[in-house]
Amino acid sequence: MHTSLHRLVIACLGVLALVALLTPPAQALPMPSKTAADQALAERESDLATLDAVLEQGEVMGILADHGFTREEVNERLAQLSPQELGSLATQVDQLQAAGQPTYVWVLIAILAVVAIVAIAG
Repeated sequence: MHTSLHRLVIACLGVLALVALLTPPAQALPMPSKTAADQALAERESDLATLDAVLEQGEVMGILADHGFTREEVNERLAQLSPQELGSLATQVDQLQAAGQPTYVWVLIAILAVVAIVAIAG
C-alpha cells in the first residue's frame, strides 16, 4: 500500500509538472491611454471639417440633391453619428484621396450608406 501511494504522488507531481510546462506564460498587453474630453472634441471637429470640405464640392452636393437631400439634412445626419462612425467616415475619405480615386463618388456612397443606416435606425 505504501508503494502505491508513492506512485500516486509521483504520478500527480508528473501531471502537474507537465501542465506547468504546457501552459503558456501570461503576458500583459498594452493599455490604451485615456483621451481627454477636449481631444475627442478636437478629433470630432477635425473629422467634420474633412467631411465638410468634401461636401463643398459641387458634384457631391449635386448628387445628394438628386437623391433628395439638402445640405442641412446631411449636416443633421452627420451630427447624429457617433465619434467612431464619424472618424471612420473621415478616415475613408482621407484614404480615398491618398489612393487617387475620384473621392466624390466614394464619399457620396459612404455618406448615402450612413444616411440610410441612420434613417433605418432612427
